Amino acid sequence: MPVTPGAPTAALLDRFLVGLRALAPVAVWAHGSLAGGDYQEGVSDLDLIVVLEETVSLAVVRRVIGVHRALRATGPLACKLHCTYLTPHTAAGADRAHLTWAHDHVMRRPVTPVTRRELHAFGRVLHGAAPGGLLPPVPDRELADFVVRDQAEFWRPAVRKAQLWTRDIWVDLGLVTHARARVTIEDGRLISKREALDLLPGFGAPVEVVADIRRRRYRDGDPAAPALDVVRRGELARGYLGPAIDGFVAAHGAVTRS
Repeated sequence: MPVTPGAPTAALLDRFLVGLRALAPVAVWAHGSLAGGDYQEGVSDLDLIVVLEETVSLAVVRRVIGVHRALRATGPLACKLHCTYLTPHTAAGADRAHLTWAHDHVMRRPVTPVTRRELHAFGRVLHGAAPGGLLPPVPDRELADFVVRDQAEFWRPAVRKAQLWTRDIWVDLGLVTHARARVTIEDGRLISKREALDLLPGFGAPVEVVADIRRRRYRDGDPAAPALDVVRRGELARGYLGPAIDGFVAAHGAVTRS
């Protein structure tokens, strides 16, 4: 279920939509936590898609950069607003890279099958047309192929890089994404981060790491409890994820290729 964002988030989104007027967007959609009902202000990213009518020319890129840079004046919440820009002619194809503003700079990245399925299942329309009329649907096979490939080709190599796993974002996303992939491949559902955290202990994930993520994301638990040492936390996360991903890919990789 969509959540009603707090006043700071609502004000940021309003200012963003005003800034976009010169670009005459066909549609603006939210996906991720804001659309799925698990948004935590100041913690969650604001994941957005904008569909523009015109070709994304150099002049459009400059305007997009200007819109996002202007948001900086609203405060630190603006740094969590990430947005990818499509056109009706470039919306098809999950491998196509699109203009994206994220982490305070422009880049190009695809709109993954998971994001596309989110948009169709519970995307939040902030302006204009709904996703169903502009974005091709995602077949179950394409979604399954993607989540297995993501575990095998992105997350498994990342587990080998110990230095990454002292950072919150790698621990949080690594465990949550694995739980989500398991549920998606087993029954086709997309689940929230909260649902993933509820399931992870049953999947064999270290309970102290799950509790650490929950405490930081939802402020659950004893606020006076000492934080888990980041080196130990990373070792526990990697020790779980390496074998878990290997087993997942061994069980499901051949199925998605058959």
